[in-house]
Order: sequence, then structure tokens, then C-alpha cells
Amino acid sequence: MERSPLDADLLARNVDGELRFFSAVEVVESTGSTNADLVARAADSSADRLVLIAESQERGRGRHDRQWVSPPRAQIAMSLLVRARGIDPAVLGWLPLLTGVAVVDAVRAATGVKAILKWPNDVLVDGRKLAGILAEIAAVGVDPAVVVGVGLNVSLTEAELPVSHATSLVLSGVADPDRTAVVTAMLREFARRFIAWEAANWDITELAAAYRERCSTIGSEVRAELPGGEVITGVATGVDEHGRLLIGDRAVSAGDVTHLRAEY
Repeated sequence: MERSPLDADLLARNVDGELRFFSAVEVVESTGSTNADLVARAADSSADRLVLIAESQERGRGRHDRQWVSPPRAQIAMSLLVRARGIDPAVLGWLPLLTGVAVVDAVRAATGVKAILKWPNDVLVDGRKLAGILAEIAAVGVDPAVVVGVGLNVSLTEAELPVSHATSLVLSGVADPDRTAVVTAMLREFARRFIAWEAANWDITELAAAYRERCSTIGSEVRAELPGGEVITGVATGVDEHGRLLIGDRAVSAGDVTHLRAEY
């Protein structure tokens, strides 16, 4: 399958237009990991609001260090470096959840696909994983630097899927996805949400409402495999102020969560 490259020149030019929130949007042909590259660049205290996209990743990672791979130009492998100036560390965990909201809204707007969220930040279509998000703290302090990576399957075929429960925009009915348009929509939505959150002095009220509205895990019966091997089951009743999933009387901050019935 012939896959078109991203329009790197257009994305770079848009930094002076609709993507002016960002200081730079860079596209490289290949790298080990866009997250690792930006974590390294965060050592420069002036580095902020950077976007790095790779047409191919050799060592892409998801949550729990799972490998995330795809053929070149078949997905969007993108990382963002942002500094959350003056944020309360207690709510810093909401940044990847904000990214999930932005990705869902961008996919819906750019493609018409009815994407939803699975806690904490997987993007699903008809119960199958379209995208994953991984956040890493790159620098601590008053203005912590966070790198958020997004891996979104665009033109993968059934035979190319990394796991059977994954999907892609093509498999979700989008005949000819425009990756550049999807990237632009994701960055635009992320910037809009981040600006609003910062203007609210990092109050999570509006962000939490948006996340809960898009999260199919809430109200579903789930099975959670926690670090250390403990397994709990029950109905997910909500997400607390720290972004933890509430299952019965337990607040879960990490683990593998499986929906035990359909998300709808």
C-alpha cells in the first residue's frame, strides 16, 4: 500500500496561524521514540510547546512499556512537550486525560468517526482501540515539563494490526484519511483545552466534566488488574479529582481495565 507523507511544510507554517499555541511542529522520517526525544530536549528549560511527529518509530511505547509499532506512514506517532506553569502537582495527572478528550473531539470533527474514551486514555471505536496516550514527566519543579505521546492508527489493515482488538480510521470506515488534517485537528483541540485549563488556574471542573461525558468506562462493569496482581471487579461509578477510576469503594490509579460488557 502506498501511503502519503505528512505535509510537514504546512504543519510548520501553521505555527504562525491556527497552531500558534505551539513553538514548533517538527516531522521526522524515523526515530526511536518521539516521547524519548522530547524528554531529552526538556533538559533545556526554554523548550516548551514543542511537537515532534515521526513517520516511523522503531521503539514506540505504550502504557506499561508495551511496544507500539506500525508500518511507516500508517499511523500518527506524535509527542508534545508542554510546561504547566504553577500547576498543583495533585492535578498534573489530568494532562493525559485532557489529551484524550482532545483526540476524541479531533477524530470526530476531522473524520466523523464516533470515537470514545476508555479509562484512563485509550481511544476506542466500536470497542476496539484506535489510539493510545502516554504521558511522562520530563522535569519537575514550579513549572513541570510533561511529554504526552499519542499513537493513532490511520491506514492499518486487519493484517497489519498489532493486536486483534485494535482498529484504524480506514477500518472504521474512513476511505482516505488525511493525516495532516487529523494532526492539525488534534493539536488545535489540545491547545484549546490547555489554554482554557490554564486560564481557569488549573481548576479541573470543566475538564473533568468533558472527560466524564466522553468516557465509556463510567457506568460499565469492569475488571481491573492492579499492580501487584490484585484483581477487582465492579461497576465503574466515576473518576475522582485526581483522575482515578472509582470502582465500588476503591479508587484505581493504575492497572489494566477491561470492560465486561459493551461500552454502549
